[in-house]
Amino acid sequence: MTLQLLIANKNYSSWSVRPWLVLRHFGIPFEARLGRLLLAAVQNDDATETITDWSAAGRVPVLRDGDLTVWESLAIIEYLADTYPGAGIWPKDPKQRARARAVSAEMHAGFGALRSEMPMNTRRRYERFPVGDACMADIERSKALWTDCFDRSGGPFLFGAFCGADAMFAPVVSRFRTYAVPLEGRCAEYADAVWALPTVKEWLEEAAAEPGRIPMYEF
Repeated sequence: MTLQLLIANKNYSSWSVRPWLVLRHFGIPFEARLGRLLLAAVQNDDATETITDWSAAGRVPVLRDGDLTVWESLAIIEYLADTYPGAGIWPKDPKQRARARAVSAEMHAGFGALRSEMPMNTRRRYERFPVGDACMADIERSKALWTDCFDRSGGPFLFGAFCGADAMFAPVVSRFRTYAVPLEGRCAEYADAVWALPTVKEWLEEAAAEPGRIPMYEF
C-alpha cells in the first residue's frame, strides 16, 4: 500500500514541507493529500480530508502506512528512516547521526520566536522587516548551528549530503529569504544549496500556484 501524507497549504505549512521533502528527495513513493485546516481564515476549499479524521492532534503533517498513523514531522522522518534504512535519511556515521538528530530535535522543539514573528510565506518578500530580540537570538542560533555542522562535515549540506536535518531546517531557509535575513559565507552557500534542490523548487512552484491565502500570515 502506498504511503499517504496529509499536508496543509504549501505556501504556509512549514511542518508539512519537512517529511514531504524527505519522501521526495529519497524517492519514496507516496500520495500527498490536502487537509482541511480548522481555521476560518484558511481558504483551502480543494481539501478532501479533515485533519481530525487522520489524527486527534488536529495538526499536519500526518503519515498513513496501512493501518499505522504517524503524526509530527520528526516522528514521521524517524519512521521513514527505520522503514527505509538504506535510503540515507540520516548520516551513516553514528556520531554524525546523533548530531543530526540532536539539531533536528532542537529545531522541532525550539525557535518559537522565529516561528511566531516570521511565519513561513514562500510567495512574499519583505525588506527591512522588524525583528525582535528573541527572534534575532533564534536567527543567530540557527546560523551558529549551521556553521558548527559545516565545520565538522565540510558541507555543502549540514552533514555533507542532504539528510533529515536539512529537511527540518528548509523552512528556516525559506523564512530567511522571505524576511531578507542577511547571510554570509557558508551560511549563504547553504541557503542557496537548499533553495536549488529540485524538490524544493517543486514545492515552491506548487505553493506559488495555490489560490488559498491566510490573512494572519500576510503582513
